[in-house]
Amino acid sequence: MSLAIRSRPRRNRKDPVVRAFHRESDVGPQHFIYPLFIHGGDVDVPIGSMPGCSRLSPAGLFAEVERARAVGVNAVVLFPAIDDALKTPDGRECFNPDGLYPRTIAALKARWPDLCVVTDVALDPYSSDGHDGIVAADGRILNDETVEVLCKQALAQARAGADIIAPSDMMDGRVGAIRDALDAEGFTGVSILAYTAKYASAFYGPFREALDSAPRGGDKKTYQMDPANGREALRELALDEAEGADMVMVKPAGPYLDVIRRLRDATALPIAAYQVSGEYAMLKAASERGWLDEERVVMESLVAIRRAGADVILTYFARQVAERLAGVRPGKSG
Repeated sequence: MSLAIRSRPRRNRKDPVVRAFHRESDVGPQHFIYPLFIHGGDVDVPIGSMPGCSRLSPAGLFAEVERARAVGVNAVVLFPAIDDALKTPDGRECFNPDGLYPRTIAALKARWPDLCVVTDVALDPYSSDGHDGIVAADGRILNDETVEVLCKQALAQARAGADIIAPSDMMDGRVGAIRDALDAEGFTGVSILAYTAKYASAFYGPFREALDSAPRGGDKKTYQMDPANGREALRELALDEAEGADMVMVKPAGPYLDVIRRLRDATALPIAAYQVSGEYAMLKAASERGWLDEERVVMESLVAIRRAGADVILTYFARQVAERLAGVRPGKSG
């Protein structure tokens, strides 16, 4: 049977060369920020719910950064596991210039001046209450008092050599306050990556295990966004832009591709998306059971995030994917 079909989309799918001609979304190490967990111990501590990830000792961190850089991943974001003895209701350890976090930033920048070090600004790793802000006696999270501490935290990180400050706390007005604090001390070249649309998600569980940072009481729904809302992200975007954010973020990534697209259509700023610990754990668990092909589903998930409009992806798969793209056997440096 002969059909009079003039337009055949399949012609543009017929072989790898032709498919590559019009591929709309690509993924490579230049798109990754690699989240790494750190602690002050002498050995790396595997994280049970995140196979392949560990709380890294100083030596383990340097080895992991070396491996990542060898395959083109040159941006990291650090998350600290802080000793319980240092945790207080006001999280004051977060701005201790001699603390784990500033020491680690300074050491990384001394070893690799061109490494892009992104830092997390929030109180939950340092708070005895496990919240991103200071908790009042009646359980409320104190916004303005928290912002004052966050500014001190951001300055401590900038003084240590941070390239990009990323406030993840979701307090109102913190982007503008941090920008003013940085500029007042001459850190005009330090960027702010705002967690603009950070949702009160159930996908953060493994992360909280990794840092022992789960709330000791209540939840984070009074400051993190309602998963049912999309339009609200546009309001947060407008505020962060007006307050001086250089980049904005959606977290989590996979379950919120529509939010990434909303922000992409509404701003010219670079957009980051965080493929969070729960997303990582799901893909790892299903792959380990043989239900999914890990290499293929990981790449598909990252392509989807890029297709939705993200310029940058925070992903625990960063080194693993970069190694595969470079033809390096996983776990081996280049």
